[in-house]
Amino acid sequence: MSATLLRRLTAARAAAPNYPEVGATRGARLPAGYAHLRRRIHLGHGPEVLERAGRYVLGWGCQLGSGFAVHPYAPAEEGATVLLRLALPRLRRPQLVIPCRVVWTVDEPDRIGFGYGTLPGHPECGEEAFLVSMDADGEVWFEVTAFARLAAWYARLGRPVSVLCQYLAIESYLTSVARAVAGGAAAPAADARATAARAAGGRA
Repeated sequence: MSATLLRRLTAARAAAPNYPEVGATRGARLPAGYAHLRRRIHLGHGPEVLERAGRYVLGWGCQLGSGFAVHPYAPAEEGATVLLRLALPRLRRPQLVIPCRVVWTVDEPDRIGFGYGTLPGHPECGEEAFLVSMDADGEVWFEVTAFARLAAWYARLGRPVSVLCQYLAIESYLTSVARAVAGGAAAPAADARATAARAAGGRA
């Protein structure tokens, strides 16, 4: 990890979330004053599907499968602070470093997932949650829940583009998990190493 990235991570760990409703994505009702988003897809049937998808989600598979690098990489754990970085092709340095904190996790027989909140320096303020669940009939679903409002000046200035980027990111998360369940995605740890290498301009 570069000295600059380490300084950013140290500052992020010392910071508090930049919104007051920490953990609200864990409940059914999202707070007022934000844009809300819920998207859900069906993944399959049975505990094996739940387990495969849940491990992928806890391993930051949604983010890694959507072109982000995660620093430092480890499966999501409540209280952990991470930097998400855009790993753009053919560019040596990523263009955006996004500080986040895992604010809750769940690992139960019928639910696996986590939520993270934004920290100062994030272009938005709010929370996103990624939850795999199995209903009473054994059907397995993956749901992304978010509440957010734009925080950075550049995000507010380019609001239509920012909103479109968030929508595309959510769609990419859903696709990534569906591919993982179907057996077409790499393991999160392998993706993490490869994405970090691309972000550094090296090889996986």
